[in-house]
Amino acid sequence: MKFPKTYLLQEIAAIIDCEFVGDATFPVYGMNEIHVVDQGDIVFVDHPKYYDKALQSAATIVLINKNVACPEGKALLISDDPFRDFNKLTNYFKPFQFSNVSIATSATIGEGTIIQPNTFVGNHVLIGKNCLIHSNVSIYDHTIIGDNVIIHAGTILGADAFYYKKRAEGFDQLISGGRVVIENNVGIGALCTIDKGVTGDTTIGEGTKIDNQVHVGHDTVIGKKCLIASQTGIAGCVIIEDEVTLWGQVGTTSGITIGTKAVVLGQTGVTKSIEGGKSYFGTPVEESREKLKQLANIKKIPEMLLKLK
Repeated sequence: MKFPKTYLLQEIAAIIDCEFVGDATFPVYGMNEIHVVDQGDIVFVDHPKYYDKALQSAATIVLINKNVACPEGKALLISDDPFRDFNKLTNYFKPFQFSNVSIATSATIGEGTIIQPNTFVGNHVLIGKNCLIHSNVSIYDHTIIGDNVIIHAGTILGADAFYYKKRAEGFDQLISGGRVVIENNVGIGALCTIDKGVTGDTTIGEGTKIDNQVHVGHDTVIGKKCLIASQTGIAGCVIIEDEVTLWGQVGTTSGITIGTKAVVLGQTGVTKSIEGGKSYFGTPVEESREKLKQLANIKKIPEMLLKLK
């Protein structure tokens, strides 16, 4: 998430009331999770296991809960609770904006687009030309939809990420300040849920078609011309490259990559990154040919045991 202007390190520190290490005029351009950080971004870290990863990342401002040596060319924000203060920054720069109308006045809707009754279009939403949005769709704030997109009834674009920190009193949510971006010629079925990014974008690539009752987690990027069948659940921060096919009831773990033109058969659990151009099946995931051989051999076990008697 980029800020509307460049802020100074001392200004950011004042917003969250914390100390800082570095030049008070050090420029701050935005804030992001570690997998999408860029120069000028803030990243937060609150566990010693991940200190080095954060300090050596592309982020140039690290929100951290220990006064450590500051890497050259970077700055630190010292906080007793970086998770809490990252949320403070999200609320400051991307606060929730109330709406009391079905289509927000700040939304932009392209020529030829049809929006059926009882659909909600949030603040600062951008919808392209010649789209068809069926009834009871909810399009949360800042969502971007390209041209020639079809979205069927009951689908929700832009709900919060499923991202929590466990505390003694319960689970504390990491507030989502990202977006959903739907590119041109995408088709989305009924009752789908596509979560917005925590700080970045959840993206559905051009020409991709999604069946009914599919869930796409936060910050996931789906490539062009993919096919995703019903009841598939895709976790957060997944990269699905172009022309991938996921058949019904596929589930994935987070942070993996599914390669170009991979085909994942139904009810497979994708537990790790997989190469493109191959077919996969099973949990844990394996190439389908190998997995089907294993299943065939299992059926032979009773016969083999009889021969041993």
